[in-house]
Amino acid sequence: MTAKKKILAACVGAALLGAAAVPSMQAQAAVPAAEKAPAVQAAAGRAAIRTSGNTPALQQLAPTLRAKKTAKSPRALVGLTEFPAEMPGKVNKKLIRGVHFRLGASLDTPLVDAPAPDTVTIFGPAEATEEQMQAFILRRNPKPKLNGTVEEIVRAYYVEAGREGIRPDVALCQALKETGFFAYGGDVSPKQNNFCGLGATGNREPGAHFATIELGVRAHIQHLLAYASESRPQEAVVDPRYELVVQNHPEIHGKIQRWTGLNGVWAVPGKRYGQDILQLWQQAKAPDGSDISLAAAEQKVRRSPDDASAYLSRGVVYYYRQDYAKAVADFTRALALDGSLKESRYDLALTQERQGDARAAKKTYDALLALAPGFGQAYYNRGMLVLRDRKQRAAIEDFEKVLALNPQFAPAENAIGVAQIAQGKYDAAWSAFHRAAEINYANMDVLGNQFIFTACLE
Repeated sequence: MTAKKKILAACVGAALLGAAAVPSMQAQAAVPAAEKAPAVQAAAGRAAIRTSGNTPALQQLAPTLRAKKTAKSPRALVGLTEFPAEMPGKVNKKLIRGVHFRLGASLDTPLVDAPAPDTVTIFGPAEATEEQMQAFILRRNPKPKLNGTVEEIVRAYYVEAGREGIRPDVALCQALKETGFFAYGGDVSPKQNNFCGLGATGNREPGAHFATIELGVRAHIQHLLAYASESRPQEAVVDPRYELVVQNHPEIHGKIQRWTGLNGVWAVPGKRYGQDILQLWQQAKAPDGSDISLAAAEQKVRRSPDDASAYLSRGVVYYYRQDYAKAVADFTRALALDGSLKESRYDLALTQERQGDARAAKKTYDALLALAPGFGQAYYNRGMLVLRDRKQRAAIEDFEKVLALNPQFAPAENAIGVAQIAQGKYDAAWSAFHRAAEINYANMDVLGNQFIFTACLE
């Protein structure tokens, strides 16, 4: 095959890989697709939640899993043979200079601040609005099995929990976990209006029945009160197990102050029971580009005008609505209120990139990494910026820092390979693409580059 035909075949193969590609795993924690907004389809993704505390920043870089090698693998579909660890021939330098290698996109999902799970108390105000909770339920289950409407059950939680001082949005998320977003399927049936499994102890024991949605919600909230407070409920007790906790479990009654304290108590063994509830809560209130999310963010800013996280949340909404000028203004305001809020700096850099201001974005990443040297997403995105500016050595240094934080992030290895090809370091680039495929065999950028590289050998 002539060199011209080889490179044509390589380009066709790479194009086929692109057409067959599944989306690359994002480096932030995945959340459900957002609903449509009049100005923008927010399905590009919801804001990733970054938990504060001692969690390493790069934990948000989801490890890319090695794909199983099968007869129907992407490599087999395009007829690419095994890519050996060492380059098996010499590079046709004239040929390789005339082709473009595949480089993955920068990370573009903004982050919002979130409290560490073990700090979230059972008592407190709602952070998600009723409209956000309604939309969250219907996204996950468009046809919930309820003896009423979604609006009615959400309203009941906000009334009943609000009366007792319990966080209504988190209590509702507990019900969503217990019922599978009101899909049921276990011992408890929808007609029971039993939203937290009261009395359902297994062995086909269905547990308690309540005449209305409101009474079922009240029983749930009262059972939480039995764990979290020594004070009696405001309303007459309808929870059939309230007195059981009060009288028989003094070691529990009034002692559980945080949602994670329910682990192994409400649910057995339930080692991550509280964390699972709080994860749903974070997903429910995560900002997206919808009108519902914007209204919630505006409300948060009005309620707490000196709270940096309020402006951060609203800025993320504007980011998804592609209103970048307003997003920059909110992220800048958040930084003025709290210069240590790393998420605001990161989201500001993302927005500056969207505005086409690479210089400003790099400057923002520089400031962020001086503040938070373990922030892997910032290293990766800064590396992509300087690589596009043909500063291969600086880019490689950033990608190597990403891999030091998370050795399983294939796009960083792939980017190193692309940078080394630009430097003329072909043996090193070949090794980088081989390592990238060892991490994630199904990464289409990596496979495309292997295909093209192989075609450039003499």
